[in-house]
Amino acid sequence: MTIDVSSAQHHEGAPGQVARVPKYYRVKQQILEITEALRPGSAMPAERLLAVRFDTSRTTVRQALQELVGEGRLDRIQGKGTFVARPKLYRTLRLTSHTEDMRAQGLDPASQVLDIGHFAADAKLAGLLAIGVGEKVLRIERLRLASGEPMAIETTHLSALRFPGLRRSLARFTSLYTALAEVYGVQLAEAEETIETSLATPREAGLLATDVGLPMLLLSRHSRDAEGTPVEWVRSVYRGSRYKFVAALMRPADRGPGHG
Repeated sequence: MTIDVSSAQHHEGAPGQVARVPKYYRVKQQILEITEALRPGSAMPAERLLAVRFDTSRTTVRQALQELVGEGRLDRIQGKGTFVARPKLYRTLRLTSHTEDMRAQGLDPASQVLDIGHFAADAKLAGLLAIGVGEKVLRIERLRLASGEPMAIETTHLSALRFPGLRRSLARFTSLYTALAEVYGVQLAEAEETIETSLATPREAGLLATDVGLPMLLLSRHSRDAEGTPVEWVRSVYRGSRYKFVAALMRPADRGPGHG
């Protein structure tokens, strides 16, 4: 039997009627043609020039550009403009640090401490770190960079009682995980990581040089040592247009016939 796929592109619920293509979508495809002729990192023409070129409104052009930014095909840098997206950086879903991930891709990792201090654990955080409610927690908020480009805002929580003097130790090491291993003899063995989506808040957009409301990747990591004792709870916000995550999947060995 032969199926004519050309007849399948109809509007749902209206047999025989071809779906209407929104004007912004046509403009989006035309903008994509422009990006194919430019190198990654090249600046895109201004909205007003694109509007004249495609004989449409700036509102339509802006909608097309916003969708392309959200898809990671374009990259908008606050105060500078819109650029053809460079290849996305990747992060393997393994228990590695930002320093290790960036160096593996030939990039220069760096961190800028935004805030660091102690506060009393509430019930939720006390449970995550296996400490008492009200015990001191060290909170470290850092801006993660790759060769000078802001990539993520990472907020780490650790038990202050278990890691005394960690603030001073961080000044000696470029990696928190190295400090934990070298100074306290603690190495991470396992972690549970959750990935969700969120929209950039004004503060996040300012720190990550992007626009308010653009898609972000929100990661929560709960790490333990070899004895199963909680070590850290981390909340990270990554620029969705610059990152992708890679995981190696393995089929369970005990699956018998009749599955799948």
